[in-house]
Amino acid sequence: MIAIIDYGLGNLRSVQCALRRVGAESAITADADEISGADGVILPGVGAFWRAMENLRKSDLVNVVLETAKNGKPLLGICLGMQMLFSESDEHGRHEGLGIIPGKVIRFTESLKIPHMGWNEVKHGTPSPLFESVKDGAFFYFAHSYYVVPNDPAVAIGVTDYGKTYASAVQKGNVFGVQFHPERSGPVGLEMLTNFYRLCKTT
Repeated sequence: MIAIIDYGLGNLRSVQCALRRVGAESAITADADEISGADGVILPGVGAFWRAMENLRKSDLVNVVLETAKNGKPLLGICLGMQMLFSESDEHGRHEGLGIIPGKVIRFTESLKIPHMGWNEVKHGTPSPLFESVKDGAFFYFAHSYYVVPNDPAVAIGVTDYGKTYASAVQKGNVFGVQFHPERSGPVGLEMLTNFYRLCKTT
């Protein structure tokens, strides 16, 4: 079973629907014990970074996310959920993240159309099982105004061009993050979620 963390922000039902389409059993939950007992965990998110971290703390779910990362269980952050995996964000001031992946979250330059919304290409970076059988240069659906800057460029398993080349997918051990929305990206997104589900079954 894959636990989809419910902390009050995120398109939870669409993630669950996509998982159902790839044959994965899942539960939308804010119960730490249920999350701890899952085979894999998804941290979704839409909205403001500071609010998301505040909600996660108020829901008393920070520790279970950190433990998931520590114990080797597959963890996938989607969109804002990916950004929360990092050390800090400068959205509406400086705010501390989960610190699982060292690095920061910064805003796109004002010279670009913000938010970065719609379909864009994701090119492969460091090889990762999350991209197994996913075509290099496949298009995924994006909706965001901030992007991650990892301290270690090698964690970037996917990169995208929008004004500059940035890390649109990352991996650090058992922890994965994607800036785009695989649940809204059609067959290629389902292919990626199938890969994550496979990792949850074999880890």
